[in-house]
Amino acid sequence: VIVHDVNELTEKLFPIVEAMQKHFSAGSGTYYSDSIFFLSVAMHRIMPKEITQIIQVDLDLKYKTNIRDLFDEFDNFPEGAVIGIAREMQPVYRHTFWQYRRENPQTKVGDPPPDGLPGFNSGVLLLNLEAMRQSKLYNQLLEPAVVQKLTEKYHFKGHLGDQDFFTMVGMEHPELFHVLDCTWNRQLCTWWRDHGYSDVFDQYFQCEGEVKIYHGNCNTPIPED
Repeated sequence: VIVHDVNELTEKLFPIVEAMQKHFSAGSGTYYSDSIFFLSVAMHRIMPKEITQIIQVDLDLKYKTNIRDLFDEFDNFPEGAVIGIAREMQPVYRHTFWQYRRENPQTKVGDPPPDGLPGFNSGVLLLNLEAMRQSKLYNQLLEPAVVQKLTEKYHFKGHLGDQDFFTMVGMEHPELFHVLDCTWNRQLCTWWRDHGYSDVFDQYFQCEGEVKIYHGNCNTPIPED
């Protein structure tokens, strides 16, 4: 087990992610301490080169299978993919992309699966660090000018850190992502059902199959065995 100092990581992260924090953080400022919420975005630049793959997970998870099985998903990455991530299971981004959706009524951005693009949830992340290092496209997307251009195109202002960045990039370049089955990140939060989206909520929230990882996001209780 290797323990990393948060302050040291933040010191390395801040110059890389500072420009994107104003677009994907709560509040209007760019705070040094917020950088840690973008760790996954630039993990490939701050981890030693000999580390080629990392699984990053939230703390509010319950595992129903061996985490080793999740590592096998790296073998399923299509060519060009650098990150494995599951879909967001609430209409979060239907809400966030409201202006873009109004201006582009035929878009699939923010629509529910299987045909729509509901965005991503970063509770379970597979980071192919070697692929991230080698991907010219992915590293271009970290540049401040590119981030600014995309946020303007999609009228994007979020507050969920790395999840917002991956979601926005996924709308533009889905080829960078291997989409994990919902059973690898079975989110339980139902906040958006009670805040204006009850009519479409179940289209996002349904998940068929045996759950491998429960995600008790927004402090939602996780089912007992």
